[in-house]
Amino acid sequence: MIAGLILAAGESSRMGTPKATLLYRGRTFLELIVQTLRAGGLERIAVVLGHQAEEIQRKVKVEPARVVINPDYRSGQTSSLQAGLRSLLADDLEAVVLGLVDHPAIIAETVSRIVATFRQGGAPVVIPTYHGRRGHPVLIGRELFEELLRLNGDAGANTVVRRYRPVTQFVEVEDEGILIDVDDPEIYRRLTQGDAKAQ
Repeated sequence: MIAGLILAAGESSRMGTPKATLLYRGRTFLELIVQTLRAGGLERIAVVLGHQAEEIQRKVKVEPARVVINPDYRSGQTSSLQAGLRSLLADDLEAVVLGLVDHPAIIAETVSRIVATFRQGGAPVVIPTYHGRRGHPVLIGRELFEELLRLNGDAGANTVVRRYRPVTQFVEVEDEGILIDVDDPEIYRRLTQGDAKAQ
């Protein structure tokens, strides 16, 4: 089984409001990403919350995704990744598709392509590209889980993922959304007005 894992625990300090609750295409970022992962073929999805978790849960309908609260979210994104992975671990879990709450513009076809590429070739990491530029979401195979769960301190997931670069599968997709990182109010304004471009 391949599961979806959405990280939405950060403080959104540059945005000034939780990104999970921002609206795009008639839904909140978080609702939209959950819907996109499901439409891309993922049935089991976990969402990791931390900062203002109660407010987000009041404003956002994340079902059927499972909510995981990371009380240690201030220590960085790696702690949220680890909390999400632990919540999903099962004997039948082959990989996770890792999505970030600030990438709401991805499309379901991209998720399907990533999953199909993993199914066909079994690469431990599958990364989508748009015109040769790498983006999100990223598929991470089970063989990386133990190393990711052992990370501590400021070490990011990329310290593990980079070690698998020689066997990573890159998939070119027609989806500029994989590159659009909504990190501040100006990018959000451009996104909602239809002229956001990859940075």
